[in-house]
Formats: sequence, structure tokens, C-alpha cells
Amino acid sequence: MYGNVAHNIYAQNNVGIESPHKLIEMLYEGVLRFNAQAKKAIKDGDIEKRVYWTNRSIAIITELLSILDTSQGDIALYLDGLYTQEIILLTSVSMNSDISKLDEVSNVFKSLLEAWRESTNVA
Repeated sequence: MYGNVAHNIYAQNNVGIESPHKLIEMLYEGVLRFNAQAKKAIKDGDIEKRVYWTNRSIAIITELLSILDTSQGDIALYLDGLYTQEIILLTSVSMNSDISKLDEVSNVFKSLLEAWRESTNVA
């Protein structure tokens, strides 16, 4: 449910996207932006916004999971497990305001974004 919403929002806001590679980059960037907003909400003690922003990140990761083609080999299978783990961590953040877990998810997505840009020559 969340995944399709995330994809549709990004697709609507970026009609001129030239490739699926750019969409993946934007989804990774979205997770990082939403995590930063969730971190701010945690520091501000705003439970409603903490839950809202972590749910937005979870929606994007759910979309990333839904578009994985696991028939393509080990990398897709690895990403499936990694994305699932990040959803678990974000669910914990949503319930417990654990900034260290939020930072862990952000660090993973920073690394994924960097690797994606390198592998697709999108800088």
C-alpha cells in the first residue's frame, strides 16, 4: 500500500524523469530527507511528526522492495534482505524514538545512494 503511494507521488512530481535509474536515486534521496525530518521531530519531542516521517521512509523502502527483480541474482536478494531490515529498524524508530537506529538506516541509504550513483554514472 505505502509503496505504490510513494512511487506515484514521485512519478507525479517528476514527470520529466528520463530513466528508472533517476527514480531509484530519487527514492534513496527521499529516504534520507524523510529520516532527517524524523530525527528533527525526535529532537523536538514531536511524536506525531516522528511517526509521520518514519512512515514516509518506510513507504519508499516498501516501493523499493516491490520493484526488485529477485530473478536477477544475488544483489537483488541481498537488497531484499537489507530493505526488509531497514523497515524493521524504522518501525522501531517510529515506536521508540531511537535516533541511533535512525542514523543506522540513514548511513545505509547514504552508502546505497553513493554506490548507485557510481554504478549508473549519475553524479
